[in-house]
Amino acid sequence: MRLALYQPDIPQNVGAAIRAAACFGAEMDVVEPCGFPLDSRALRRAAMDYGAMAPPRPHAGWAAFLETVGEARLVLLTTKAEQTIWDFQFQPADIVLMGRESAGAPEEVHEKADARLRIPLAAGARSLNVAVAAAVTLAEARRQLGWTN
Repeated sequence: MRLALYQPDIPQNVGAAIRAAACFGAEMDVVEPCGFPLDSRALRRAAMDYGAMAPPRPHAGWAAFLETVGEARLVLLTTKAEQTIWDFQFQPADIVLMGRESAGAPEEVHEKADARLRIPLAAGARSLNVAVAAAVTLAEARRQLGWTN
């Protein structure tokens, strides 16, 4: 399983996502450009020592990232989806894709997604932090696939 962040804005969120990917056994992809340098001190501090467990693989744009997808399914997390992560059957090769913190994912990303999912939230809540949403989704995928320690 892979976790991909599309043009992230905030290094602390990427660091937290790296930690989530490492803890849930996922590889990490970052689709550039980012709102900060990928070698920034803030990112290293947020990722702590988990960066070595799930080093972010940078891709110089959306097209470059798509070249690495192969047969894997792109599973986009979006507040606009009807289907929830609870109602979806994850597969080990899935790529969980998160949009930008500031703007979500553009239409070209939505069009390439094999599935669009949302996390059910309490009434009145708009969305989770992108790293938290990634962690929740990876945990659900891991649960479904029977991964245990």
